[in-house]
Amino acid sequence: MTQHIGIVACSAEGAALCYRTICQEGAALLGRPHAHPEVSMHTPSLADYVECLDRGDMAGAGDLILASAHKLAKIGADFLICPDNTIHRAFAYVAPRSPLPWLHIAEVVAKEAVDRGFRRLALTGTKWLVDSEVYPEKLAAHGLEFERPDSAERQEFNRIIMDELVNGTFKPEATAYFQQVIERLKQAGCDAAILGCTEIPLIIDDTNSALPTLDSTRLLARAALRRAVAGG
Repeated sequence: MTQHIGIVACSAEGAALCYRTICQEGAALLGRPHAHPEVSMHTPSLADYVECLDRGDMAGAGDLILASAHKLAKIGADFLICPDNTIHRAFAYVAPRSPLPWLHIAEVVAKEAVDRGFRRLALTGTKWLVDSEVYPEKLAAHGLEFERPDSAERQEFNRIIMDELVNGTFKPEATAYFQQVIERLKQAGCDAAILGCTEIPLIIDDTNSALPTLDSTRLLARAALRRAVAGG
C-alpha cells in the first residue's frame, strides 16, 4: 500500500512538471506499467501568492499554503510537497500549523548535492527566493557553500520566470541568459547549479548548462515517490 501524495501547488508549469514526473516515474519503483501512488493537488490563484510576496506577507502566503494543506488532508493525503521554491519562505510559519508532514524542497536538493559530491552551488530562482534564506539554511546544515547571482541578474531572472516561464513561454533568449549567468558562477567557483525555480528545468538541464544541474522539481517528485512507496 503506497501513501497518498498531496501537492500544494502554486504556479501551474512547475506543479505540472512535478505531477507528471510522479506519474511517469512511479512505474519503475512499483514494478508494473503505468503504476504510481495516489496523487491529489490543490492550487489557489497564483495572483494571491504574488500579492503576498510583493508586500512581504509571509503569514499571508502561509495561510494560503495551509488552506491547501487542510483540503488535501481532508481527502486523504498522507504527506505534502510544494513544487514551488519561493513559497518555502513561509515554511517556518506553516510547519507547526500543518495537519500533515512535509518534504522540504531545499532539504531534498541539499541531500542530492551531498550525495553527488558537490561543494559550492550556484543558486538560481526568483528574486524572492534568491534573496531569502530558504536555501542558505539548508545548504549550511549540510556543509555546503553557495553563490547568489548579483542584483541585476536576480531582477532579470525574476522577470523571465514571472513574465514568461510561469505562463508557459519559453524563449531562446531566456535560456541563453540563464546559461550566461551559470557560466559566470562556474568561473566564480561553483561546481553545480541549483535550478531553484520549478519552471527553470523546462529550459535548463545538464545538456545545455555549463554546470551540472540540481533540478529541484524532479528531485522533489522523486523524493515524494520514494516516501510514498516506502510507506513513510
